[in-house]
Formats: sequence, structure tokens, C-alpha cells
Amino acid sequence: MEIDEKTAKQIAQLSEKFKNSGQDLNSYLDGLLHDRYLTYWDYIHLDTLLSLQLTRTHFPDETIFITYHQITELYFKLIIHEIKQVIDDKLQQADFFRKKMERVNRYFRILIDSFDVMIMGMDREQFLQFRMSLLPASGFQSAQFRMIELYCTPMNHLVHPKERDSFSEENSIEDLFENLYWKRGGIDLETKEKTLTLKQFEYRYTPRFIRTAKEVKGNTLYHKYLQMPDKEKNNKHLIKELRKLDVNVNVNWLLMHMGAAHRYLNKEKGKEISATGGTNWKQFLPPSFQKVHFFPNLWTEIEKENWGREWVTHTFNT
Repeated sequence: MEIDEKTAKQIAQLSEKFKNSGQDLNSYLDGLLHDRYLTYWDYIHLDTLLSLQLTRTHFPDETIFITYHQITELYFKLIIHEIKQVIDDKLQQADFFRKKMERVNRYFRILIDSFDVMIMGMDREQFLQFRMSLLPASGFQSAQFRMIELYCTPMNHLVHPKERDSFSEENSIEDLFENLYWKRGGIDLETKEKTLTLKQFEYRYTPRFIRTAKEVKGNTLYHKYLQMPDKEKNNKHLIKELRKLDVNVNVNWLLMHMGAAHRYLNKEKGKEISATGGTNWKQFLPPSFQKVHFFPNLWTEIEKENWGREWVTHTFNT
């Protein structure tokens, strides 16, 4: 068989590549001869993937519930994947930053647009029954979502709004962590004690959260934006994507959960239905209560004051 110039060049490049690994090209070619052809189902581990939807009850709609949550976590993984690339980037170019934020916003838009699966796509009576077998597990325990927050903005921006003015980046990571806004969502409304849901979550993930917060201290998306040269920082397209990210995560995503909570947990025969895990969702979910901004410098005081309020008023009072 005659080898053309292009193939000869590729063989030379491969030989150099494998030489640098301490092996010769012939050894790799021998392995390639015995390698199986790759299939779609093997590449994505399809059989394993489809075996992970292990329900706890016989209710058909529980399959919808667990599958959608697994899909959500996979999108969170993609979001973190994109954010980490910006955090690791040293070139400080607005175009690279913007493209990554466009991807992140696209992932969140897909999640937000598909949330009708949770709001309208399940039978309410089935949900109210199979949810009891899931206690004390709760979507509140999504560690990846909390990691997204830590990657996006300094922890003092995530302190509960009633204490936020008393904290700054100079406080210790440990002190800031104890005062994060979402922790109040895991307090039992009657006893005022931490729910088992929160206790489990803290026990499992606190070391990882603290370690991550220390790793990205001064290097979150917020900091990466501030550190850019003025010419790059003032890029209107980048600013647009950062503002969109703030709204997607801290308004729209939360409000989709409020819609689901209103459908499934709103008063029934005058009795309030507790959220899975005992989280006090009416205090925890409304963005107008939490007023979390990843990029507070990109919003006016009026915009921050009215954060999420217009959507809530329109949606739940009509």
C-alpha cells in the first residue's frame, strides 16, 4: 500500500507523540489492532444511565420526578464545567468570557423552560403520596447548585440579606458559611431547629464547600470580571450575559420552583402542606426575600430593591 504525503506526515507526528510518552508507535498500533469499534451505547454508557432511575414507590409519575432531577444535575455539571474554564483563564478577554456565559445561560434557559415537566407534568395526587417515601431528601440538598453560587460570587454576597451589611470578604470563610441565606430554608418552622435535611446536607458537603470557597477566594466570576482591563470590562455583550445569568439563577430558576411549590404544596382544605424535608419554602424561595446578586455592581439600587418582585406579583396575584 502506497502511503501519501499527508498520511506519512501524520505517522511522523504520531511517532513523535508516543515517543514523548516513553513508548514507540508500533506498540500503540498493536493495541489499536485489537481495539473494538466504538458504539454509541458504549460511549455514553447508555445501559448504566438508564438503570439509574430507581424509584421508591409504585407510582408511575415518580419516574418523571427522579429523571428530571437527574437531568437537572447533569446540566449543573455542564454549567460548572463552563464556569471553571473562565475561572482558570488568564487572558482576560471579554469575548471568551462572554461565550462561556452564553453557554451557561443556554443551559439555565433549557432548565427553566423545561420546568413545566415539574409544574404541570405530574399528577398532583401521585406526587403528594410518593413524596412521603423520599423524606428527608429534598432538592434543597443540591450541592452542585450551591457550588455554582460559590463559583459565581464571593460568599458575602450570599449571606442572608438581614445580616449581609455586617459581612465583607474580609470575614473568615467559616463565618460567612454559617450565615449563608439558604441555611434559613432548612430551619423547622415550629421548633426553629435545623431540620434533618439541613443537618445531613451540612455533614456531607460542608468540607467541600469550605474547600471550594477558599480555592476561589478572590477568583470567582465576579472577581474575574472586576479584574479585566477596562476595555474588556466595558463590553456591553459581556455585561448583558452576566446580568442575564444573575436573573436566570437568582430570579427565574427560583420562581420556577415557587410555581411547582404552589401547585403541589399550597393549602389544601385550609391546611398548609409541608415541603419535602421540612424546608420553609415560602421564606426560602422568593427572590424578592433573598435579593441575591452575583454581580451587584451591574444593577442599579432600584433594580436591586425590586428584585424578582414584578414577576411574583404578576404570577401569583392573577
